[in-house]
Amino acid sequence: MLRRTWLAATLAALPCLPLAQGLPPGTVVGSATLTGIAVLDTDLDRGGSVNWAGGVASASLLRQMTPQFAAGVTLQYDYQSWSFDQPPAFGGVAPWGDILQPRVGLTFVYAPAADWRVVVSPSVAWAYESGASTGDALEYGAVVVASRVFSPTLTLGIGAAIYHQIDETKTFPFLAIDWKIGNGWRLSNPFPAGPVGGAGLELSYAFGEGWETGVGGVYRSYQFRLDRDGPAPNGIGENRAIPLFLRLSRNIGRDAHVDFHVAALVNGRLNVKNQDGNDLASDDYATAPMLGLTLRYRF
Repeated sequence: MLRRTWLAATLAALPCLPLAQGLPPGTVVGSATLTGIAVLDTDLDRGGSVNWAGGVASASLLRQMTPQFAAGVTLQYDYQSWSFDQPPAFGGVAPWGDILQPRVGLTFVYAPAADWRVVVSPSVAWAYESGASTGDALEYGAVVVASRVFSPTLTLGIGAAIYHQIDETKTFPFLAIDWKIGNGWRLSNPFPAGPVGGAGLELSYAFGEGWETGVGGVYRSYQFRLDRDGPAPNGIGENRAIPLFLRLSRNIGRDAHVDFHVAALVNGRLNVKNQDGNDLASDDYATAPMLGLTLRYRF
C-alpha cells in the first residue's frame, strides 16, 4: 500500500507535478491509482491479536494554466477492514470494524522563478467507521511545500502538513528532497505528505529495463469516528505506527507502473477515545508485517 491508507496516502495529484513542469499552458496531465494492502495477524501487548486489509482508489488531474501556474483536483476513496481476536484491552470485543475515508483535494503550483516552486494542496475528508455519523467525521487541512532546484541532480525544500483531524490539529514538518546521487541511486520523498504524516525518506536504485528498488520509512497516524452503536458510541479510533519498507517497482510501457511493498509496522499503537476526545482504552501491537501492491497509470 504505502500510499495513503497506510503508506499511502494521500494527495494523489502530487505525483503528476513533475510531468507538469515545463509543459505548455493548456496541457492537462493526470493519473489513476489502485492500491491494495494486507497487514498480517499480529499480537497485541495485553493479549489477543489484530489484522487488517484494505484498498485505495484515486484519480487526479492537473492543468498548466500559465507558464508559472498550474492547478488540479484529486478524488480518493480509502477502505480498511479490521479483524480483532478477543482483545482484553478493549473489553474482549473489537473496538471497530470497517473504516471508510472519501477525500477531495486541490493542488496549486506556482513557479515564481525558473528554479523555485511552491505547492499548496488543501483537502477535505470524512474518516469514519461504517455506521458512524459522517457529520462528526470531518477532517481538513493542507500541505505546503517550497522547493528550489540547485542543480540538475538536486532539488531541496521544506514542507509542512497541517491538518485538523477528528479531535485535534496536527502539524508535520518535513524535508522535501530529490537527490540523484548517481549510478542509479536516488534519495527522495517516496509518498505524498498528507493528514497522516510527513513524506518520509527513501533511498532507491534503478536498474535495467524499468526496474527499481528502494528502502525507507515514514511516520503515520490517523483517526476516525466510531460507530454510533458500537462499544464506544460516536467515539474516536486511532492507529499510529512507523512503517519501514522495501519496495520493488517496474514500469510497464511508458505510462503504467506497478509497485510491490513489503513493510514492518513498528511502534504500533491503537487508541479508543469517547466522543469528547477523552481516552478510554489503548494497546500496543507487535511489529506487524504488511504487503502492498499499487498499480498506477498516467495520462
